[in-house]
Amino acid sequence: MNHAHEGRDGTPEATGRDGSGQASGAVETAAFVLGLRARGVRDAAVLGAMERVPREAFAPLAFRDLARRDIALPLPCGQTMTAPSVIATMLAALNAQGARVLEIGTGSGYATALLLRLGCSEVVSLERYATLARNARSRLDALGFGAAMVGLADGCTPPEEAGSFDRILVNGSLRDVPPALIDRLNPGGRLVGALDTPAGPRLVAIAQEADGPWRQVRETPLRIAPLTPGLAAML
Repeated sequence: MNHAHEGRDGTPEATGRDGSGQASGAVETAAFVLGLRARGVRDAAVLGAMERVPREAFAPLAFRDLARRDIALPLPCGQTMTAPSVIATMLAALNAQGARVLEIGTGSGYATALLLRLGCSEVVSLERYATLARNARSRLDALGFGAAMVGLADGCTPPEEAGSFDRILVNGSLRDVPPALIDRLNPGGRLVGALDTPAGPRLVAIAQEADGPWRQVRETPLRIAPLTPGLAAML
């Protein structure tokens, strides 16, 4: 069984794993999923996707031994890989099976792979940092998630040619959700992200209904980094 590992340039390398390694990996995966359940993740489809998509394959090599813990991990360009329970909470609220999805903030590509595993019909992921976009594209291709489209762009103002979407996932907290994003929702569509509040980031869900957008800021706290608008001039 082959697993992807990063080389010195940050792109994946394939390495073998013997039988004992496979057994150990299965135990770690089971513990990882049980830990998510203990933290309140109940969506069976999301848990199944997180069981099948190895987070360690998307984590930087120096932090790979921490990938099965429910913590954020450092990424290049001063960014972070969001904690698994936070991603799970957002994906459960998104309910993206069969949907055309826009993801804002590709990061490592882990959430992108989860969206595909959940059965999204199409995933367009936009990243403001060229380094992260390039590395995520390499990982996704190496791990069999080449169907995702990864683009270098400001996700807060998606390019017109990207079209409209059934679901939008915002991987970061915002002071307010840009109207340009809400306008990209198809009728009946939904956006999920995090909204900054005096008590910290909280889960926000916005639905595009016939009489206009409907917003719900939930009490669910999210340990998630702020989302920076604009296209990075460097990195």
